[in-house]
Amino acid sequence: MTVSRLAHIPGIGVNVMGDRADAAADPEILRMENLDTDLRPPAIAVERTRAAVDEDDANSYLPFEGHQALRRAASAHVSRISGRPYDADTECVSVAGGLNGILNALLATTEPGSEVVLSDPIYAGLVNRVRLAGAVPVHVPAEPSAAGWRTDPDRLAAAVGPQTAAVLLMGPAMPTGMVLDQSHLDALADPVVANGAWVLYDAAMERIRFDGLPSVHPAAHPGLGDRVITVGSASKELRMIGWRVGWVVAPAPVLADIALVGMTNVVCQVGIAQQAVAAALDAADAGADVAAATATWQARCETVLDQLSDQPLVRPDGGWSLLIDTTRLGLSPAEASQRLFERGRVAATPMDGWGPSGANYLRLVFANEPVERLGDLRERFAAAF
Repeated sequence: MTVSRLAHIPGIGVNVMGDRADAAADPEILRMENLDTDLRPPAIAVERTRAAVDEDDANSYLPFEGHQALRRAASAHVSRISGRPYDADTECVSVAGGLNGILNALLATTEPGSEVVLSDPIYAGLVNRVRLAGAVPVHVPAEPSAAGWRTDPDRLAAAVGPQTAAVLLMGPAMPTGMVLDQSHLDALADPVVANGAWVLYDAAMERIRFDGLPSVHPAAHPGLGDRVITVGSASKELRMIGWRVGWVVAPAPVLADIALVGMTNVVCQVGIAQQAVAAALDAADAGADVAAATATWQARCETVLDQLSDQPLVRPDGGWSLLIDTTRLGLSPAEASQRLFERGRVAATPMDGWGPSGANYLRLVFANEPVERLGDLRERFAAAF
């Protein structure tokens, strides 16, 4: 019998499609179902990981809050992007990947029944963690347009009320690739402060933007800085998915609570990975490394958009994925996924549970297939539909 905390938590679907594609063992299948990438992590991170295998300090539970090198690097990284100084000792803690940081922050800032504002559609893993914490997701629609996804700033602000514990922002967001701008932060500042809410900022993809503009960090806003909790990860920008290292940076009082949740939950992070992530964040060419990877992902995205220009796709502003509205093809996303897999040899994930509007969309991940393999995507879709 399912316990109550799981009653409204569906799966994310990615594992089903991933397992099916793995079982097929067909190299002709395009792997567009999961947020993986074939781009290598920074060389310095790989070298540092190999070295850490032989280091006794890397084979320890301690320190629970994360190695000092990682906390210094992560707090400096967030300080550079936000323009707000953070102290590594009191305002940064390491976590076992970004989503572990999200859950820890939710457990430290929400009460059972309190509300968390977030976008729609949005990654099911974020929605599920809101529910697992006992909070209630309040979705603000992102509207598709020829220019991409857009959320009305006033509508976002209006969703914040007396029951709001946190506003969960991500930009570019998963899976839409939507970014937020200064108008959204301006609209949020007064209601967030008036209601004592937190801004929980998922920064996993913040530099993977296709417009060439810098990140818009909520902590840089003069009206929000003291209310922002930043959760970062090495998985996307640094391509260090298997390392399972992330960080939370926030004002000291709430960071202490988040660190306590972390010690009660995962306890500590992967020892042989933390020094590698610190080295990647601190590297002199770190910005150029992310920019080069972003250029590759953007080229792949443009190839998909060109190949499927006759399909109801929505252009992303960044990130690793884009969405297709399969209802405009007269199919549910699950039906479209099935036909694509069987007839087009494309693995793609339907988005049931990814917010109220997720039931309309199929996600295509463009981060894991090179341009050369995407060149027949139009023919694959034609075979499927």
